[in-house]
Amino acid sequence: MIIIIYSDTNAASIASNLGLPEYSYYFVLKEFRPVLEQLGIVVTVSDPASEVDAIYRSARAHGESCVFLSFSPPHKTVVDLACPTIPVFAWEFTTVPNEAWLGEPRHDWRHVFNKLGCAITHSAFTADTVRQAMTPEFPVTAIPAPVWDRFSALREKCSIANHPDGVVLNVAGTVIDSRNVDLSPYSPPRRRLPKPDLLRPPALAQREPVKVHIGGVVYTSVFNPYDGRKNWYDMISAFCWALRDVEDATLVLKLTHNDARIGIDNLLENIYKLTPFKCRILLIHGYLSDADYENLVSATTYVLNTSHGEGQCLPLMEFMSCGKPAIAPVNTAMADYIDSDNAFVLDSNTEPSHWPHDPRQAYRTLRYRIDWGTLLSAYQESYRVAKQDPERYWQMAQHAVRQLQRHCSQAVVKERLLAFFSNHPGLAGSAIPQTAEKVSA
Repeated sequence: MIIIIYSDTNAASIASNLGLPEYSYYFVLKEFRPVLEQLGIVVTVSDPASEVDAIYRSARAHGESCVFLSFSPPHKTVVDLACPTIPVFAWEFTTVPNEAWLGEPRHDWRHVFNKLGCAITHSAFTADTVRQAMTPEFPVTAIPAPVWDRFSALREKCSIANHPDGVVLNVAGTVIDSRNVDLSPYSPPRRRLPKPDLLRPPALAQREPVKVHIGGVVYTSVFNPYDGRKNWYDMISAFCWALRDVEDATLVLKLTHNDARIGIDNLLENIYKLTPFKCRILLIHGYLSDADYENLVSATTYVLNTSHGEGQCLPLMEFMSCGKPAIAPVNTAMADYIDSDNAFVLDSNTEPSHWPHDPRQAYRTLRYRIDWGTLLSAYQESYRVAKQDPERYWQMAQHAVRQLQRHCSQAVVKERLLAFFSNHPGLAGSAIPQTAEKVSA
């Protein structure tokens, strides 16, 4: 079997595309690839319109089945190929786009689904949303990125690691530490910094990495500061109010964007408004080696998500796969793996919103609004558990590992892919292995 794969961002462009729309599809494709390679010969293309059908015709001429997996949103998926094409996409809103604009019929995702006949998404929530737009029988399946196995070594380290003195990270980039930057509006004029909107972090390219020590009860969130869906203002404000007098509570914000200068300014402006506080906030923008990323995960007590919705949220899945309990809502894709046994659950309710790629910004859908009071309580209770109830903490950690294994291990993903391919009309009669056991044998 020939499996053709594509994402608009690739290894050559990821550095410049980091944080731009759909950049995360590249990381999703990377996670799927090891499983796909167990099912067939994987071929990467950079221009589906010109490359896919030539590969498809060659495969068919040699008696091989062939399928094209386009890791891209439906409106950016090529729909007129001879090769069976399956969009693999993430989505976090209560409706899929069902209108066309700017003369492009693919903006109405129903047009794409009708053309292609099936789809793969990453959550039960999105699969149900697609069926609501199409028919209850429409062939769409929920298959998350298989991240769990990749963290087996780190998971073992985290299960036995103890960092009473914290860890030191080496950051090739910018670090802003609320302990070292005086944000207090009450400080004497000679020590007062310029207004946060005038602050500029140093250039990212530095000869020596910045060394930063983190310890205590650590809350970590990895997000793009320009993505309004991440709802970072609630994340920061509730942290500062809940733990403002707690010196050993640290909020680590790992920013993912190729140029986060304006985003950092916005973050600093909002942190400035929350002063004074004794808890610590760390903004990290820059490259972390694998060893330093592992140290960040190891030092983290809780992984944090306060977004308006998620298509799957790879960082949340990664940290939880390493046994880090979460603070997160149970909605959209997170409902597949977040529960009260592995997380401090945040309440949320729907509010009007628009599809992010709709230039009209017309209210056609709903997103989820976090209940700020439950976030405040989650910070306080999670801190208490970390300090005073180690048995409950480790139960939550172990449940996180087990739940993510059931959700996003390679074995689970392989089984779901096999089932979906076996039922795909364009692959009927092809030599697709029927069970995961046969594939791995």
